[in-house]
Amino acid sequence: MAMFPLLSPHLRRSLSSSLLRRLRRRSSAASAAAAMDAPSRSFTTTEVSRPNIVQKRSLDILHDPWFNKGTAFSMTERDRLDLRGLLPPSVMTPQQQIDRFMMDLKRLQVNARAGRFDTNALAKWRILNRLHDRNETMYYKILVENIEEYAPIVYTPTVGLVCQNYSGLFRRPRGMYFSAEDRGEMMSMVYNWPADQVDMIVVTDGSRILGLGDLGVQGIGIAIGKLDLYVAAAGINPQRVLPVMIDVGTNNEKLLKDPLYLGLQEHRLDGEEYLSVIDEFMESVFTRWPNVIVQFEDFQSKWALKLLKRYRNTYRMFNDDVQGTAGVAIAGLLGAVRAQGRPMIDFPKQKIVVAGAGSAGIGVVNAASKTMARMLGNNESAFESARSQFWVVDANGLITECRENIDQDIKPFAKKLKEVSHQGLSEGASLVEVVKKVKPDVLLGLSAVGGLFSNEVLEALKDSTSSRPAVFAMSNPTKNAECTPVEAFSILGENIIFASGSPFNDVNLGDGKIGHSNQGNNMYLFPGIGLGTLLSGARVISDGMLQVASECLAAYMKEEEVLKGIIYPPISSIRDITKEVAAAVVREAVAEDLAEGYRDMDARELRRLTQEEIVAYVKNNMWDPVYPTLVYRKE
Repeated sequence: MAMFPLLSPHLRRSLSSSLLRRLRRRSSAASAAAAMDAPSRSFTTTEVSRPNIVQKRSLDILHDPWFNKGTAFSMTERDRLDLRGLLPPSVMTPQQQIDRFMMDLKRLQVNARAGRFDTNALAKWRILNRLHDRNETMYYKILVENIEEYAPIVYTPTVGLVCQNYSGLFRRPRGMYFSAEDRGEMMSMVYNWPADQVDMIVVTDGSRILGLGDLGVQGIGIAIGKLDLYVAAAGINPQRVLPVMIDVGTNNEKLLKDPLYLGLQEHRLDGEEYLSVIDEFMESVFTRWPNVIVQFEDFQSKWALKLLKRYRNTYRMFNDDVQGTAGVAIAGLLGAVRAQGRPMIDFPKQKIVVAGAGSAGIGVVNAASKTMARMLGNNESAFESARSQFWVVDANGLITECRENIDQDIKPFAKKLKEVSHQGLSEGASLVEVVKKVKPDVLLGLSAVGGLFSNEVLEALKDSTSSRPAVFAMSNPTKNAECTPVEAFSILGENIIFASGSPFNDVNLGDGKIGHSNQGNNMYLFPGIGLGTLLSGARVISDGMLQVASECLAAYMKEEEVLKGIIYPPISSIRDITKEVAAAVVREAVAEDLAEGYRDMDARELRRLTQEEIVAYVKNNMWDPVYPTLVYRKE
């Protein structure tokens, strides 16, 4: 059993002898193959630059989305793979295929309907999903080249609609499902996944999908959408990603009564029972894939921070709702300081009112206060000063030290009664009262309450002491945004900064002036964090790695753009943004002595690379959606 050092005795006993034999055979074969095929050392490894060996031909190839090229198979490949006669005789270029698909998509996106829930955006999702099922390379090629248009379809906001209706949309399984009924079996189950190498897992328990609440097993859609963006933005090889749903039941009464619901129709596990399921999952996936990175997604606030603290120092994992949202928000907050014509070092002087004390709100407040504290000297007085710049308001009003049963994670930011009484505030003061009295530089929404920033709240922000106040309506999906850019600009005027979690159009202010609507999308950071962690081989994902990712994004914007009120770059630049963020993460991992290397690039070689060489190393390890040459070999 020495080959399974990470297995607990309980899980070790659960492995069948046949599975152990299979694992030993795989391990022996892999070792032999590695010895025979050890490549010469090279500076970088370029994705999709060599032929792919396949053990299938004929219709099996055409039915495999990883290898199917459709009409783009050359005549040589058709002969080699027994495809002659199975395809129309004309050989098309990849661009011709894309042109045909795009023509159909433009024509069908308005007309395609399949029931009362099938909006225009959902029709687009269905069409793209069908392409994903039959030709992955072409699917990702279209996504990469049209990322600004189709990211909102495969991810927020459309993915929320997809998750709400997933039981009806389900056609073909994608990813893995682990349930409460699989306890004791997960270690065997992970070997049902065909890929021997997995670089990235996005996992959810479906308990808090976007701002839509408990969607149970239907939350798998968010994991699939996130991984599509890892492939498109970060160039993670799609054959090495795995979306995962952990089904521990649902407390959604509608789903519990729905005869068509695909998940466990029982109430959610809680306490130690719940933790035992997540523990077994983590041990199982890291036993089979020791170098995998696991991103936790849309876990309810009750568990998000607890699980992050439980695993982050042991496994390569992070929580995008807590850490990714915080990073993007910090980049935007730093951008808002620059937009005022001030240096970023003035960030600790900003007064910030935060609406929302869930996992995202707590994550942002924690990370932002650490950023402030570091600028102030990183000592105890610096942290105390940083915490004093935040006023946190939840559903029960302003959080002070008088709050009963206060969440321990938000307790450090509970205002002292002596401090708020001088401002004319008290425990439970309303959001409007807090904005009127504090006169904040930033109003930051992470509440998942659509319209929370009412006309009255925005009117109160007119008295801000800032020369250019900022409104961040960051809740997703679109209907949960605290306000729209039209509402913000119409009440506060042109001299504000506006950012949101979901995409909105810019606002025409008249006289040739534009009110810029910045989308603070987590997509700016999580692909780069994942890719940088992968390519550095970092053992864990540190606060420092997350911090440099935020600072890299904040610095990406040019000064003239920021002064116009543009604090986030266009989504169309996402591959370049991700490359720069990943390079920053790699450098920080090396600086913190966390890097262990990746493939032919070991830790010592990483340390010798210049900044430009690290960027080149990242770029050359990003997968591009191009058709590889396929060579058949019998098993």
